[in-house]
Amino acid sequence: MRAVDVIEKKRDREELTTEEIQFFISGYASGEIPDYQASAWAMAVMLNGMTPREITDLTLAMAYSGDILDLKGFVDIVVDKHSTGGVGDKTSLVVLPLVLACGVRIGKMSGRGLGFSGGTLDKMESIPGFRTDLSKEEFLDQLKDFGLVLTGQTSSLAPADGKLYELRDVTGSVPSLPLIASSIMSKKIAAGAQRIVMDVKTGSGAFLETVDEATELGKMMVQIAKQAGRVAVGLVSDMNQPLGFAVGNALEVKEAIETLQGHGPADLVEHCIEIAAYMVLLAEKADEIESARKMVREAYTNGQGWENFRRMVEVQGGDVSYADQPDKLPKAKLIETVRAFRSGYLSQIDARVVGEMSVVLGAGRRKKGDSINHAVGIVVHHKVGDYVEAGGELFTIHADDRTSLEETRGKLLVAHKWSDAPVEPLPLFYGVIE
Repeated sequence: MRAVDVIEKKRDREELTTEEIQFFISGYASGEIPDYQASAWAMAVMLNGMTPREITDLTLAMAYSGDILDLKGFVDIVVDKHSTGGVGDKTSLVVLPLVLACGVRIGKMSGRGLGFSGGTLDKMESIPGFRTDLSKEEFLDQLKDFGLVLTGQTSSLAPADGKLYELRDVTGSVPSLPLIASSIMSKKIAAGAQRIVMDVKTGSGAFLETVDEATELGKMMVQIAKQAGRVAVGLVSDMNQPLGFAVGNALEVKEAIETLQGHGPADLVEHCIEIAAYMVLLAEKADEIESARKMVREAYTNGQGWENFRRMVEVQGGDVSYADQPDKLPKAKLIETVRAFRSGYLSQIDARVVGEMSVVLGAGRRKKGDSINHAVGIVVHHKVGDYVEAGGELFTIHADDRTSLEETRGKLLVAHKWSDAPVEPLPLFYGVIE
């Protein structure tokens, strides 16, 4: 069997066999199949799609390209969550500590930024010393002793997905439903999660711009979970504007800390409570969703979620003083606040443009291997539907050079659209896939 034959078969819109998928994924994981062939195959998949059976085979091939964590004997029920990626999506930093406060243990493998979408690990590494490369033994020990793990893919856990995930970011094959679904679910299976909540984003700042596409992806992942003996729920959520206000690694960590301390943006708070409630429900800590929401709100208001965040930072080697004093987090050299040139209602804050400009500033990767600037980013000061007076603060740019700051300023001004008539706020969620 040759890699080029598998590539050509998918190029010609034929269905790959289980054996062909396993051959290609194991070959790429071992290094026998190079990046350029994996790039060609990924593009063929993006353009021509996969059948449900192919997607499940791909998911399992990537999951079983390394170790599979067996969490039996460590916890009764392990619940995980995943977001398909968005702009300003620091949800995990808030949700995981809240869910632990409700008595649910969480072992989570997260990813790094893809395209204009930020990555949870990149954000947490704004805190000096915070480790995202835990070994299998460290993962299990921390899950048992503390109940919360937030780590990345290692060479032993879903290594094929780790390589492919990074490659897709720089080869234009990110927005592929089969590749997104298999990437997400392979990490969940490898990490041993039994119950999974998927936050499926839709809108200008998501890889899936329509509700129908997001719903299709959600159904795809729920079906993969079922075939793999897991239980999953998908929530289709809005990403037509940034979630919260902050976009950029250290800026988002700071906003997550403020949220856990009771001072977060209303949309981020409500979004996180809903995701956390479904995790609590799947963990069987509540009989119905409203009771789960009540439990999460209590953890939010009594400060236990914040204490768990601090503890997570400490347990994983981070300097907890940066959590206690977030002003110590990395700061950009240039900070400029841009004001509204007119009065009116905001009808659009294009999340994609905001995300792309954060990459221009250096908060994301333009090519494979690029380093991340944790200090730079954008803070928008309003939501769609807000009335803004002329001269009021519109957004603040955190940059390390004048060129990127000026480019960002111009693009963000265009990303804000205005209306003289009142505009309805955007919904947080569009539906639930059971």
